[in-house]
Amino acid sequence: MNPAVPSKRSSGSKTSSRTVSWRDVEPAPFILLAGPEDYLASRARDRLRSLLREKQPDTELVQFDAATYASGELMLQSSPSLFGEAKLIEAVNLASMNEDFLTETLTYLKDPSPDAVLVLHHSGGNRGKKLLDAVKAAGAPVVECQPFKKDAEKLDFVTSEFRSARRRIDPAAARALVNAVGSSLSELAASCQQLISDSTGEVTEELVERYYGGRVEATAFKVADAALAGRAAQALSMLRHALDTGVDPVPLVAALAMKVRSVARVANLRGSSASMARDLSMAPWQVDQARRDAQRFSSESLIEAVQALAEADAQVKGGGRDPVYAVERAVTVIALAASGR
Repeated sequence: MNPAVPSKRSSGSKTSSRTVSWRDVEPAPFILLAGPEDYLASRARDRLRSLLREKQPDTELVQFDAATYASGELMLQSSPSLFGEAKLIEAVNLASMNEDFLTETLTYLKDPSPDAVLVLHHSGGNRGKKLLDAVKAAGAPVVECQPFKKDAEKLDFVTSEFRSARRRIDPAAARALVNAVGSSLSELAASCQQLISDSTGEVTEELVERYYGGRVEATAFKVADAALAGRAAQALSMLRHALDTGVDPVPLVAALAMKVRSVARVANLRGSSASMARDLSMAPWQVDQARRDAQRFSSESLIEAVQALAEADAQVKGGGRDPVYAVERAVTVIALAASGR
């Protein structure tokens, strides 16, 4: 029996699935990776491979596609080896599984091999729901592989990447990194690893700026930050530089809109940052920043800023003949409103 795999529960015991992080998943007779984020699924698989091979270096890796599954393959691959090697069986594309895979895997769950770990990745959808329900009912660990939609989730990811490497990243540096490369989780992870390998000590905002300050997302948010701080000359200078280096007006307006919307949402609200963050589905640091920015605006000037942004958004998306002028005007109106002029 594979010592790295816990023995299966008796058929008479009541079981239920448990959700575990991809960072903490451990070998088990079968494991479900649930969700479309391939990067998280790949990290979970990498961890399981490493843990199994740490205990049994000769662990055999078997992979197959549930959509093109051939009848009998699971039974064949999970059968004990003549030499007693453990097996890690990875099945992907469960969202398009064929009937043979569905039927035979349901049968396998009732009597899994003691020498194998079966890892199933289902990216979503209703196909194979009967199998997913059976896996969960059997008490399998479930690793959620959902995309990170909120900046707070990405910030937690960045912090955890550095913590795992026994390194520290300054909170402002983490936010700058998310702003710069946060659209892709795999790219965000690669950026973390690059900073970890290329530097020593605490990672600062200045270091992130040196590596990733030229990214479109970072440039757009810098322009927005300067405008909402009331620094009209700086905001316009940065805007013109961004436009001269090929940045499209659309993401610039999008960054401005996101910042101004946050200000409008917290304006005139009372309460702690934590409670407001919960009610508004924002991170506490985003609430704090928006509240600071909101102090620079009156109700009238905030309305003026929102109207200017709405006009700019329409023009940069095809409603006007001069999108550059539109975004310059929006930046000017917002900066002057924030400065009280």
